Amino acid sequence: MLISIIAVGRMQRGPEMDLVTQYLGRLPWKADITEIDIKKQAANAAERKAREAERILAAVPDGAALVALDEHGKALKSRQFAGKIDEWQATGISRVAFVIGGADGLDHSVLAKADLKLAFGTLTWPHMMVRAMLAEQIYRAWSINAGHPYHRD
Repeated sequence: MLISIIAVGRMQRGPEMDLVTQYLGRLPWKADITEIDIKKQAANAAERKAREAERILAAVPDGAALVALDEHGKALKSRQFAGKIDEWQATGISRVAFVIGGADGLDHSVLAKADLKLAFGTLTWPHMMVRAMLAEQIYRAWSINAGHPYHRD
């Protein structure tokens, strides 16, 4: 399995980056992070999201299952999330791209292409924390599917 995390914004060195590096480093899967940074300011949120969407969709690898992190998405339990990844693997999908939008969320064009819209609950999370939580959940999903004792119900 190849994992791509495509996120709007640049992550600075610090504890969040350390967590992302730690969890992705534990994976036997290859993982990469693509950061989308729009330098020119947009006139409004809709224009900003549209610009981000172009760059996000261009970064999604061909044939990848697309998971959009969105506050209106499904709130899955860890075993359900692991089951979805296992299901994709069983059907021959070898790459999953996770997308984290900017402060205004994801453009409808990204959400429309998503194979799964995933929510991390109803609370609002800082984008850098979402990266760390996502990396941990990807590692947890691998551990569940591999029968590793990391996850406990």
